[in-house]
Amino acid sequence: MLDSSCGRASDIALPWPVWAWPAALDAYDAAMMVELVTKPLVSLRNAGKIYKNGTVALAGLDLDVREGEFLTLLGPSGCGKSTILRLIAGLDSVSSGTLTRGLARDRASIGFVFQDPTLMPWASVFDNVFLGLRLQGISRRDAAPVVNEVLALVGLGAEATAFPRELSGGMRMRVSIARALVLHPPLLLMDEPFAALDETTRFKLNDDLLTLHGELATTIVFVTHSVYESVYLSHRIAVMAARPGRIIEEIAISAPSPRAKNFRTSTAYANFCAQASLALQGAMDEVLK
Repeated sequence: MLDSSCGRASDIALPWPVWAWPAALDAYDAAMMVELVTKPLVSLRNAGKIYKNGTVALAGLDLDVREGEFLTLLGPSGCGKSTILRLIAGLDSVSSGTLTRGLARDRASIGFVFQDPTLMPWASVFDNVFLGLRLQGISRRDAAPVVNEVLALVGLGAEATAFPRELSGGMRMRVSIARALVLHPPLLLMDEPFAALDETTRFKLNDDLLTLHGELATTIVFVTHSVYESVYLSHRIAVMAARPGRIIEEIAISAPSPRAKNFRTSTAYANFCAQASLALQGAMDEVLK
């Protein structure tokens, strides 16, 4: 091969012939761009978590959270789903392995919605949602447009002055979601937020959550025990087994997003549910071994 500096033969083996350099460099640039775009927002590698009492919550866990996706953790009780959320949020640390984040670990970067709305009963809907902004030092007057905007997004624009005791369970959960979204976090963690709700309310909030995900482009990591909910909401499902907690299968849900109104009654939905059910049964069988 020619040495490009003076035309002599070179001992250095270049990856492409000289005539192919322009196209090859374009391909290299494209590959680098894909790598940048697909770089995980959060990555756990061989992660383990052992609590002080000796309980092994997680072992050998590998998981990537990709920017913009809706990822669901599906598995039996005690398999470490909530532990993963706490690790990602920085509320706990891994005992072994690594956890890397592509975002800052602060209130503005990660929102957290718990199974219980955990609202302040003495405060109005507005003040419950305003809390995160107040902790950031933002005045009530300056925060008002943002709070009212996010309340409108979750369908509670007319309930700003109401108190939690005056709201239904579904409405209280909407307040909790609004409070998590008010700082516009790039990552939203949700720990079984709809588990205690009736099926009709749950279906409605599933639809509303997908609408919010589409509008805000927020990355969501969602925990559930429900096969049907996981398939309906997700781009990808990570199925977990317990003792110790680990991922045994990942399922890509290759269905259009947002979901069509008839998706829940479609053959594709039934097939994905069957696949997730078999994986979950496999996780249960792992526990019984």
